[in-house]
Amino acid sequence: VQLQASGGGSVQAGGSLRLSCAASGHSFRSVSMAWFRQAPGKEREFVAYIGWSGSRTSYADSVKGRFTISRDNAKNTLYLQMNSLKPEDTAVYYCAGQLSGTRFQDKYAWGYWGQGTQVTVSS
Repeated sequence: VQLQASGGGSVQAGGSLRLSCAASGHSFRSVSMAWFRQAPGKEREFVAYIGWSGSRTSYADSVKGRFTISRDNAKNTLYLQMNSLKPEDTAVYYCAGQLSGTRFQDKYAWGYWGQGTQVTVSS
């Protein structure tokens, strides 16, 4: 699976951004997807997960209630709607895919990665 993330940018605290991740090379509807992020000097961390059908989602506590993960299997695209952004959300955001959908908060369980898109939130 080839993944390409886009939609990052610079916003002020309280603003919104929508990230997209375009997939190709495999049947997208059979792939579980997630978003991770990595801030400078920190480990890559789990942000959100969505199952292959879109019916199951999970979020990190730090983004719950502010971020929404979704997917459009007809368009082979994953989304992350980010509202009420905070400076601590500043990071490079990566989309990831896997066929099994297990251990989804573990970055080592994900075999497919996009190139990352920078999100910068200023106070």
